[in-house]
Amino acid sequence: MGPFSRSDFLTGVRNAAVVTEFILLGIPHTEHLETMLFVLFLSFCLFTLTENLLILLAVVSSIRLHTPMYFFLCKLSVCDIFFPSGSSPKMLFYLSGNSRAISYAGYMSQRSFYHFLGCTECFLYTVMAYDRFVAICYRLRNTIIVSHRVYAILAMETSFFGCIQATFLTTLTFQLSFCGPNEVDCFFCDIPVMLKLACADTSALEMAGFISVGLMPLSCFLLILTSYSRIVYSILQIHSAEGQWHAFSTCSAHLTAILLFYMPVVLIYLRLTPSPWMDATVQILNNLVTPMLNHLIYSLRDKEVKSSLRKVLHQLGFLPEHCRERSVANTSTALHSL
Repeated sequence: MGPFSRSDFLTGVRNAAVVTEFILLGIPHTEHLETMLFVLFLSFCLFTLTENLLILLAVVSSIRLHTPMYFFLCKLSVCDIFFPSGSSPKMLFYLSGNSRAISYAGYMSQRSFYHFLGCTECFLYTVMAYDRFVAICYRLRNTIIVSHRVYAILAMETSFFGCIQATFLTTLTFQLSFCGPNEVDCFFCDIPVMLKLACADTSALEMAGFISVGLMPLSCFLLILTSYSRIVYSILQIHSAEGQWHAFSTCSAHLTAILLFYMPVVLIYLRLTPSPWMDATVQILNNLVTPMLNHLIYSLRDKEVKSSLRKVLHQLGFLPEHCRERSVANTSTALHSL
């Protein structure tokens, strides 16, 4: 009989005790604050849901907004509606005093859903930057370059590549086995925290994670910077100060949303956060706060979206008649000035 190798030892340990569920420890140093956190996070989720549904209704109900930019904005709203759904239900469940346990299947579903939506949004921001580039730099040929067929294909490709990446990471994760501690020092199961619990070689998944959530977002970010460098150059060629301000205002909203999306990703996956508490804080920013702020920054600075939104709120009975009339008058003035 040959020597007893490390792989034999790990095989024996795995056969002896295979972890079938994990215990979510939640946010560190928040003991006895569960009720307050439950109310706060539930408010975030409900506000995000309501806000994005209203944006969808506003864009769909206005023919003037049926353009590539607002089409991509609708897709961003759909992603932001579902993004908190990956981690928030279980978190709210245990914050309300229920079990903190999550099954292995629940863990895999949570991770797949999270990475699918995260990757889709990453590609979507890149496509939206390209759309802004075409709209500003090629204004006369905008509808020809980015036709309805082109932006439908681009929108489908963002979801397709997001699905490919999520499937790839999930397949590699299925190769891991967990046979030791099952306590997750966070409020949901993501790659960095789960690698600490695996009792197998994690080098392949670490490399895949670095490529998927490191090099891929970096490549998208460089493409975004390329688009915006051309945009800035074109804006500087505009002789009208009002025209420059309008173009910069539109682009600044998109860039702010991009920074809100990328900052937590960099902090989480490049391991720049120094403690579990900071890790959890950054994850909350990524999962709950960013989807809520996206359209407050992006959509509600757009006059046409606000006008359509007032019309939707009036039709739903949430806005008085005089507010709607003022909105219609402002819209007519804007159209007349064009």
